[in-house]
This record gives sequence, structure tokens and C-alpha cells, in this order.
Amino acid sequence: MAATTVSPTPLLKEELDIVIPTIRNLDFLEMWRPFFQPYHLIIVQDGDPNKTIKVPEGFDYELYNRNDINRILGPKASCISFKDSACRCFGFLVSKKKYIFTIDDDCFVAEEPSGKKINALEQHIKNLLSPSTPFFFNTLYDPYRQGADFVRGYPFSLREGVPTAVSHGLWLNIPDYDAPTQLVKPLERNTRYVDAVLTIPKGALFPMCGMNLAFNRELIGPAMYFGLMGDGQPIGRYDDMWAGWCTKVICDHLGLGVKTGLPYIWHSKASNPFVNLKKEYKGIYWQEELIPFFQSAVLPKDCTTVQKCYIELSKQVKAKLGKVDDYFNSLADAMLTWIEAWDELNQK
Repeated sequence: MAATTVSPTPLLKEELDIVIPTIRNLDFLEMWRPFFQPYHLIIVQDGDPNKTIKVPEGFDYELYNRNDINRILGPKASCISFKDSACRCFGFLVSKKKYIFTIDDDCFVAEEPSGKKINALEQHIKNLLSPSTPFFFNTLYDPYRQGADFVRGYPFSLREGVPTAVSHGLWLNIPDYDAPTQLVKPLERNTRYVDAVLTIPKGALFPMCGMNLAFNRELIGPAMYFGLMGDGQPIGRYDDMWAGWCTKVICDHLGLGVKTGLPYIWHSKASNPFVNLKKEYKGIYWQEELIPFFQSAVLPKDCTTVQKCYIELSKQVKAKLGKVDDYFNSLADAMLTWIEAWDELNQK
């Protein structure tokens, strides 16, 4: 029997936006030019809207600053964080594409151990276009990768898998640590390249990092809200974590998959651990309440869309986490505002 030819993964050129939050000139794009130039970029400028951000020539992009956010969303702009990379979710809101890849401006092209440059976007696309297996763990990791398959004892009824909603990439060089870990391991670098992709099992939460992340906007977009962080808020650096916890609970409820592992990017610079500690201080306490909350969150059967799930989750946040701190009441309200903004800008 002749081996079937595997066709190359589609580039999804017309179906994917790259979202970049930034406060500086985007010189880092020069390194990514071979991989990003065919795609449309949505740049969300944080901080002073009067500052001019320079983008290298030859890229197809639209740039939004705080004035644009206020103009487009009006009163609902209150749900978009200011002076925090959480502002990136505004890019998710205004995109009209099926897929989103979001990356930070201090993330460079990494290399495989062989020295080959890693096309992170291509790997994310592969992850998103192949199924996930959240209901039964395959010990050979992703069974859909070339050279892998389902192992003996894997139920045949589960081998079709489910649609992949999220592809979570990793990083070489500067690890994604919290401030206390940064302080005790200031010189630690991640040099370990693991050639693996796996589905995060149903019922398992994970700490989502937003610096190298792709998702199917049509499947899970309304849950990708990065919360109220930064300026005027008592917490920062939990924006991607919050989105990850909400997203995973909803993916589990709706039968969608989340993959983590490849691709790697090169994380070039560590943020200041003392500044980070100030931002994370309350979150480090609160996460001990947040994790059990999300672990025990149950969504009713009539929550059949991401929007319905998210609205229900916001009610539970208010009812259960509002007692932890009044901030969560504000966050729950902002979650509802976000869904209103999403529905307004994404009418079918």
C-alpha cells in the first residue's frame, strides 16, 4: 500500500491576524520578516497615544492607540486595560479573521538544536489545524504529528479527537517566572528544547502565557479577555493567566482542545523582578483562592456558546470571588462589558 502524501499545511494567509501589544518601535519585526510579512498585523499601542510608534516598511498593519480604543468602544473602553500588555485583547476584538497569533515585542526567532530557525507561526497553525485529545492522554504526546500515533490501549472511539481552540507556545532563554522565583533564580535560563506537543487534559488548569499564543477566534475568541490589569488596578501580570483559566474551563465544557509545547520563541529580556513583585503581590495571595474556584467551576448545560459560558462565569466570579476582594466585582462587570463589546463588533 502506497504511503499517502501529506500536503503542506496551509499558510492561512487570509484567515489569520498577528496581534502585537507594544509601547516602543517595532524593530523586532525585522527578525520575523520572513515569517510574518505575508500576514496582516494588528498593533495595539499602549501608554501615551501621542507617541509615534515606528513599524518597519513592507508590513501590512493597522495600529490602534488609546484614543482609537476610546473612539471605537465609547464607554465600553473601560474594559480594556491601560499600561499593561492586557490591552492586546482589543486586537482580538477588532480582528475579522478566524485565527489569531499574538506575540510580545521582546520575543525573537528561536533556533532548533540543529540551528534551524523556528517558524513559530507555522507550528501554531499546525497545532490549530490538527485535533486535540483532552479526554484520554496519549503517552506519545500528540498522536497527529508525523511519526506518532495512538498507543495500544487508546480507545478507538476517541481517536478522531476534538477541534483545537488554543495553541500555547513556549520560550527559550528567559523563563516565564513570577517575581519571587525571578528573585531567587536571577541567572536561570531555559536552554531545554523539548520536541513535543501535548493536549492539556480535561479538568487540568494551566498557567497560560500570552507572549507566544495562537487560538481559533471563531471557536474561543469571546473567552480570550485579558481582564482588568495595569493602570488603576490592584494587580498586573495575571492578564494571560486569567484568560487561560477562563478559556480552559469553557473549552472543557464545550469539548474543545488546548495544546501546549512547540513552538518555541526566544524571550530576549527579563522584566524587573521588583517591579513585577509590586504588580503580582496581591495575585500571589489571590491565586490560592482563584485556582480552587476555577477547578470547581461548573457551567450549566444550557451554556452552549462561548458567550453564554463567559456570562455565566462572570456571575460565578461575582458571587464567589467578590468576597475575596471588591476588585473581582469590578472584573466580573468588565467581563460582561467585554462580551457586549464583542457582540457589538462581531455581529454576524
